[in-house]
Amino acid sequence: MAHELFDIAGKHAFVTGSGSGIGLGIAEGFLEAGASVVLHSRTDTALQEAERLRGMGYDAKAVTGDLSDETEAEAVFRRALEALGGELDILVNNAGTQYRARTLDFPLEKFDMVMDVNIRSVFVLSKLAAEHMIPRGHGKIINTASMQSFFGMIGTPAYAASKGAVAQLTKALGNEWISKGINVNAIAPGWITTKLAKAVREDEDRMREIMSRLPAGRWGTPGDFRGPAIFLASSASDYLSGVILPVDGGYLTR
Repeated sequence: MAHELFDIAGKHAFVTGSGSGIGLGIAEGFLEAGASVVLHSRTDTALQEAERLRGMGYDAKAVTGDLSDETEAEAVFRRALEALGGELDILVNNAGTQYRARTLDFPLEKFDMVMDVNIRSVFVLSKLAAEHMIPRGHGKIINTASMQSFFGMIGTPAYAASKGAVAQLTKALGNEWISKGINVNAIAPGWITTKLAKAVREDEDRMREIMSRLPAGRWGTPGDFRGPAIFLASSASDYLSGVILPVDGGYLTR
C-alpha cells in the first residue's frame, strides 16, 4: 500500500532544537505518526514540551545541552540514544542560532558561535548517528538548511555562511552514505513564524517587501514542516540523497 511508504510508526527519532519552533513542529509530527522522539533544547523548554506531549499520550522524552561545545554535543547524543533504548532511526539536525550585525561590526566570537551551533554540531552529530546507523544498514539524517543556503542577506554573514555549509555538507554526507542505507537530506525553511524571525517581523518595511514576493500569501508555521519531515524520514525518500528541499511558500521561485 502507498501509505506504508510514509509509515514511521515505531521508529526512533532525535530532533535537536525542538523546544520550540520548527523543531517542535517536526517532533510533534513524528509523534503523531507513531514514532518515539527525544526532544532537545539548550534550556529546559524541551523538558517542558516533552512533559506536555507525554500528557497527551505520546512517547516523548527530552535532553538538554549546549551543542556549540563538541564534548557536550557528544554527551547529549549519548543521552538521547540511551533514552531511545539504544535505537536511532532518524536524526534531525535542527538546532540553530543567529546573530545580526553588518560585517564590519560583526564580532569574530559571534561568528564562531553561529558556526559552532549551525554547522559544527551538524557534523559532529551526523558522524555519531552514522556510526550507529551504518552497521544496521538504514537511517535517515535530516538537516535544517535555509533560504540562505541559496542566497545571502545583509546583516547575517555568519548565518549565511553556516547555512551554505549545511547544504554542502548534506550533499557530501549523502554521497558518502546512501550506498550504506543512510539518506542525508535537508529542509530549507522560508519565512517562518519563529523566534529567529522576530526582528524581521517587527520591521514593517521588510514585512511589506517579503509579502510582495511570497506566492503563498502568508508566512509559514512550524506545522508546515510535519509533512516534509515525515517524507524525508520515511521509506518514501529511500532514493533521495543530498536534496535541499525548500519549504518556503514559493519564495525562492519568484
